[in-house]
Amino acid sequence: MVAPSRRRTASDLPGLDIAEQRSWQNYLNAALRFHAAMDHCLTDSHHLSVIDMRVLDILDKSENGAARMGDLADALAASAHHMTKRISRLEGRGLVRREQNSEDRRGVVATITAEGRSMAKHASADYAHGVKTHLVGSLSRRQLTTLEENCRRINMGLEQVGSPP
Repeated sequence: MVAPSRRRTASDLPGLDIAEQRSWQNYLNAALRFHAAMDHCLTDSHHLSVIDMRVLDILDKSENGAARMGDLADALAASAHHMTKRISRLEGRGLVRREQNSEDRRGVVATITAEGRSMAKHASADYAHGVKTHLVGSLSRRQLTTLEENCRRINMGLEQVGSPP
């Protein structure tokens, strides 16, 4: 039998104790509010969502400014259908273009345009300001290190079970 001081008090989420539920709920609320704040900022300033910004960032930082559509979908934990719709919207704005993959004619790659690179540069400055304002600015260096370590552990655990990055 477990000693009384070591018992965990059950929460209203099956399988979680109160401390686990509070941690989960605070994490979820912070993540959703932060995502909404960043979406609002980027949409107002650049007509981009956070995911659009991530697409442009991935393409901008890739070796040749291009990535396979499937790789983009995997990197953003999106379905192929949703990635195709997103790239179509960005393509309509002249920020990316789609081409057949020169290495695999069955595949399609998305390539960032000069206008897309310019947009990524301007939007990333606002994005960085938002991260500083809404996330890291309220934390000490020690808290930032702890946040990074914990998020890294969570990501490693999800990678081990085969979840997309």
